[in-house]
Amino acid sequence: MKSETHKSLPFYQLCGMIFAVGLAGCSTSGAKDASKDPAVQEAQARITATELTAYCPPVTIREGTAIFNNYGKAPKAPENLIYQASIADETRSCQRNGGALGMNVAISGKVVPGPKFSPGTLTMPIRVAVMQGSNVLYSKLYRQPISATDTSAASQFIFNDPNVSFPTPTAKDIQVFIGFDEGPDDSQAKTKTKKKK
Repeated sequence: MKSETHKSLPFYQLCGMIFAVGLAGCSTSGAKDASKDPAVQEAQARITATELTAYCPPVTIREGTAIFNNYGKAPKAPENLIYQASIADETRSCQRNGGALGMNVAISGKVVPGPKFSPGTLTMPIRVAVMQGSNVLYSKLYRQPISATDTSAASQFIFNDPNVSFPTPTAKDIQVFIGFDEGPDDSQAKTKTKKKK
């Protein structure tokens, strides 16, 4: 039996996550009753063979961005850790609209409280970027609020960006990256530059 090193969720968990972020509906071959659901029938009617085989760029968690340690303004030492957030899995869906390719990119992860943790809403920097060679087609930094109230257990979270859009590629040369990013929000800087012109 061939081993797989790619991280992926069990089918039933992945379906639950996809449903939660509104990417698509899932059903198993044994769920005969689900096929009678009008919503499922309508969704299936909208999916063509061309759409099923069309190119939808994979999502990659950029190296070094799967874990985010928050120490606040204190020195980066274990005893000062407020929380550690980590990304467990990623998924995406694609839609074509004229000459543009739209994507809904999603991740699931968890937040583990540290010694300095206080219950409440945490803010994590998550970036979604689309590259074609050295060209940046899309880049957005989110300040994602996560509710974490348990001081003794990990809190699960799901994040998605449903607004990724770029010109439909003519080759399978698109890279979609997602991960934690503590850098500056350059997407806002680009917007300000455009407004000045």
